[in-house]
Amino acid sequence: MAGVLEERAAIEREIAGRTVCAQLEEAAERDADAPAYSDPVEGGWTTLSYAEARRRVLEIAAGFVALGLGRGEAVALMMVNRSEHVLADLGAVHAGGVSCSVYPTFAPEQVAFVAGDVGARIAVLGGPEDLARWEPVLQDLPGLRRIVMLEGAPADDRFVGWDDFLALGRERLAEDPASIEARWRTVTADDALTVLYTSGTTGNPKGVPLTHANVFFEVAMTDRMAGLPERGTQISYLTYAHIAERVLSLYLPLFKFSHTYFCTDLAQLGAVLGQVRPVLFFGVPRVWEKMMARLQALTSTQPQERQEGARQAMAAGLAYVEARQYGRTPSPEVLAAYERADAELLSVVRSLIGLDNASWLGSAAAPMPPEVQRFFAGLGLCVLDVYGMTETSGAFTANAPDRFKLGTVGQAGPGVEVRIADDGEIVTRSPANARGYLNRPEATAELLDEDGWLHTGDVGSVDEDGFVSILDRKKELIITAGGENISPANIENHLKEHPLVGQALAYGDGRPYPVAILTLDGDFAPGWALSRGIEFTTLAGLAEHPEVLKEIEGAVAAANERLARVQQVKRWRLLPVEWTPETQELTPSLKLKRRVVHARYAEVIDGLYSS
Repeated sequence: MAGVLEERAAIEREIAGRTVCAQLEEAAERDADAPAYSDPVEGGWTTLSYAEARRRVLEIAAGFVALGLGRGEAVALMMVNRSEHVLADLGAVHAGGVSCSVYPTFAPEQVAFVAGDVGARIAVLGGPEDLARWEPVLQDLPGLRRIVMLEGAPADDRFVGWDDFLALGRERLAEDPASIEARWRTVTADDALTVLYTSGTTGNPKGVPLTHANVFFEVAMTDRMAGLPERGTQISYLTYAHIAERVLSLYLPLFKFSHTYFCTDLAQLGAVLGQVRPVLFFGVPRVWEKMMARLQALTSTQPQERQEGARQAMAAGLAYVEARQYGRTPSPEVLAAYERADAELLSVVRSLIGLDNASWLGSAAAPMPPEVQRFFAGLGLCVLDVYGMTETSGAFTANAPDRFKLGTVGQAGPGVEVRIADDGEIVTRSPANARGYLNRPEATAELLDEDGWLHTGDVGSVDEDGFVSILDRKKELIITAGGENISPANIENHLKEHPLVGQALAYGDGRPYPVAILTLDGDFAPGWALSRGIEFTTLAGLAEHPEVLKEIEGAVAAANERLARVQQVKRWRLLPVEWTPETQELTPSLKLKRRVVHARYAEVIDGLYSS
């Protein structure tokens, strides 16, 4: 305990009184011409230096002041990841306001709730597609005074186009630079920096105000755990409404003076990886699953001899990564086999997918299926699980490149206390913890106890080396009719180890045994079918094909072999659809909305028990 408190005190001394505003000033002064942000344009990239970016931030701050933004008032943001999102976010903070990125997949009623709850006075939207989510509820948001549109501003006094907004800001900054400087200089470390909303697996999302001090502690922890170089390259592609993306590609680059490239279309992520070759890359498990599915689909088209060579090389890669886990050392034989495989194939594959320069690869937000982690380990890539929440400003436990155990979410970060409560719940205490929820005193009382411990709602364990493992959400554990406590996520991860399975939901609460409903992986399934000569026109039709159903039956059987008898799936159904945030079965961070699935497929689930 003494060591943890000493680490905490050291970090707190390092970050004392610092704000994001002052950090951007330091970055711009330290190397004014260093590249900060690059946006895709036809045939290449357009780039802002740190000096240019800070000048634009001050102009935007002046624009917000000119539009009447008061100190402590919120600016809501909805657009794809692009430099304007970051600059508008930082501009709101420099104006003395608070930023709030809204999930771009939120339905209009969710948008209305968030904008009203945070008290947004100004919104910055990307274009007509974003406006379509706001327009139906604008009459319910009388406090929203102005809406800035990057593209397609309607001819209405409530709206202002981006170019006009920037011109207004430049004029205001030129007229009164002292007042704009006074705005950002009076921002303190204890002021709210941003308000993020939980993606809402149940009910309305909850707002989490995070201060500059919260975020600085998180960034300092992350820097110590990841050991990243300065002035590296990275990609921003996940929504800034998600705490991990916000920390890794908005705040951390200001400390590491990194060059951030924006991927505005997820379908182009593979191409962007090849161009940028980032030093770090983060993806929620579904991103890694889809990347694996594409690589497997490509491999399946190769001659059998090449496929066998790839399997042998990846076996050597997996053995090497497993032998590097905490407390282990690769034997000379394992090391030699890996070096041969790496020279002949693995390094080539890493280069082809753009991950040859990455010194840190991470995943969080949901459990990483073991088979996915093993697949990338086979390429010599260690995808490190980390664990955190919006309410903890991001990760508070993490595996590190030189200290990891596969299948765990790592050790507590520097200065962070973690323990297991009497009921098995993981609780944590650190300066990164939020002070509670916005406008939700009862929920805050459930989140934080009187001793400052934050209750995560997750059940887990800590081993003798301090590595944390997560069993499941406390409220999502299945209790069968026989009284057995079962983790649905554990069952689902085993089911998803087969690349044909895109999503899985296990059910069994109050029932005699678990059942599962499954969907096909839309990226992998077509290639799998074509390689076997299976004719189909739609994914829905493919889900009914006898050979596909036989393969899925085998996948369920393989999963059951690795599960205890009471955990085994006795009945299952393959659905003719995919689950996405747009169809509402997944949150914007790609977690299962169990209650939505339970309600939507209640008849299917009941049928599995009656058949």
